Amino acid sequence: MKRSSRYWLTAAIIAVIPAGLAWLVIGCSRHGDGTAPAAEHTAPPSKPIFSDRTADTGIEFSFRNGQEAGHLAIMESLGGGAGLIDYDGDGLLDIFVTGGGYYDGPDKKTIKGHPCKLYKNLGNWKFKDVTAEVGLDKFDWFYTHGCAVADYDNDGWPDLLITGWGRVALFHNEPDGKGGRRFVDVTKKAGLNDALWSTSAAWADLDGDGFPDLYICHYVDWSFKKHPPCHYKADKTPDVCPPKTFDALPHVLYHNNGNGTFTDVSKESGILEAHALKEGKALGIVIADFNGDGLPDIYLADDEMDNLLYLNRGHMRFQEVGVLSGSAEDDNGQKNGSMGVDAADYDGSGRTSIFVTNYQNEVHALYRNVANTSWWPWEFPSAQFVYASRRAGVAAIGLNYVGFGTGFIDYDLDGTLDLFITNGHVIRFPIPPAELLQRPVLLRNLRKPGDKPYEVRFQDISGEAGSFFQTKHMGRGAAFGDLDNDGRTDIVISSVNEPVVVLQNTLENGNHWLGIRLVGNPYRDAVGAKLFLEVGDQKLMREIKGGGSYLSAHDPRVVFGLGAQQKVGNLTVRWPSGRMQSWDNLGIDRYWRLEEGKAEPKPSVK
Repeated sequence: MKRSSRYWLTAAIIAVIPAGLAWLVIGCSRHGDGTAPAAEHTAPPSKPIFSDRTADTGIEFSFRNGQEAGHLAIMESLGGGAGLIDYDGDGLLDIFVTGGGYYDGPDKKTIKGHPCKLYKNLGNWKFKDVTAEVGLDKFDWFYTHGCAVADYDNDGWPDLLITGWGRVALFHNEPDGKGGRRFVDVTKKAGLNDALWSTSAAWADLDGDGFPDLYICHYVDWSFKKHPPCHYKADKTPDVCPPKTFDALPHVLYHNNGNGTFTDVSKESGILEAHALKEGKALGIVIADFNGDGLPDIYLADDEMDNLLYLNRGHMRFQEVGVLSGSAEDDNGQKNGSMGVDAADYDGSGRTSIFVTNYQNEVHALYRNVANTSWWPWEFPSAQFVYASRRAGVAAIGLNYVGFGTGFIDYDLDGTLDLFITNGHVIRFPIPPAELLQRPVLLRNLRKPGDKPYEVRFQDISGEAGSFFQTKHMGRGAAFGDLDNDGRTDIVISSVNEPVVVLQNTLENGNHWLGIRLVGNPYRDAVGAKLFLEVGDQKLMREIKGGGSYLSAHDPRVVFGLGAQQKVGNLTVRWPSGRMQSWDNLGIDRYWRLEEGKAEPKPSVK
């Protein structure tokens, strides 16, 4: 679809105004490269925020990328993800990790896969490898990257989708006949015939028929037939080619037919219109309601291209508005190398903003949602974002990181959403001061009651976060969830060619919390549902999202940090169906199961 002159004029105004305001407000305190001086790390507390429990868990597994063959293929740079899934319904989140792959054959150019693994949560930070017990050991694995979890048939059990090179795999969660559960490969039966290079994926009921549909991101058109030599240094040291060397691949959107099968609706949905312009080398995806109309929209983090925002116009039709909305580029109108993505109401505005991790020499993008849907004069509500990275202090971490897995998490349960980022370079020989292995980053949200949304800032507290944050890794996927049901968000991290890491949130500050597990009817996963909680004189908003982070799947529950508050007021849920329900005075410091259409809350695990 050709963009009109009005389109480009509007986009230019959107890009220039926030950039100019940002420089006026904080330009005097910046280095010559436009970043703020890095915050000094304070001395670590006696007990870390996150403790590395990997050795205790019994999990010994690494994503392997096959680089020992010496090909320097771009495939090796992506890494893998992790998925949190309570596959057996015992109330404890289990851990799934993708295995990557290697090269076989006489010329080492036959692409094959390493096995993926599933670890059952036994409690007390002990995990058991149950890959064989659930039937995943018999699968002929391909080169895998990502995973996505959803109860795609609404039978009450979470199912598992795996992405990677040349195909995807869908596993249905079924009884094993012995009182346990197993995963059955139903890819062919379901009609998921995707044969392109897939990265992240996300589930959501996009057309309101009660069944979750599936969006699969594709990366670039690489193969050994399209594998030119590349280098970055003056001495022409061979290295991995950048994504701009290759064409983008079209993405795919599958409609859930409600009978266990799926239909490719990519063309009629409108998502291929952007790809006709050679846009869309997507690595990250998040699905949420960005314009407040109650319909789940799709946001894509694209590598070296404009990020894409597809607004849901109903009936499985989408309109791409990334540039027009101000969420496609940075404040200089430049395309970034984007990888990870998440979305949340970080500023207390009640609107869902977007955070995107970017490449070296690029500031990670914080797009603050400023849309006022009550006064839009057009037929459909639109979306509007302001580039807020510099003003919010995100730029203070510097320009040497290559960011991947990321998430908004309230690590200290104070009611404000903080940011975690895992980092690691993608080329073998980065130009200094950038490094191949990089430290993860934890940014604390400094918002206080009464702050305006544009006043919210983040502070780098990585130095206080724990020993893992002081070590360097080639980080990729990051999954977020409460592994021990204590209300505190834990993190599972997958890096390249090094062990998966399990971080326990061990911060003890006396803050309270409220956990919610929503069960929709008929759409059980309820992606797109919004929760509004009254806490003292504040109202907190959280949303059930599809996708998020990078190649990973997360705890489906929502946790509200309450700070010192010892009780809550009204909790209102706007379900994806449009139904509104409210519950009053739910007990704190525990999880509740709330079912659509049922008034009585059910206690969940403590």
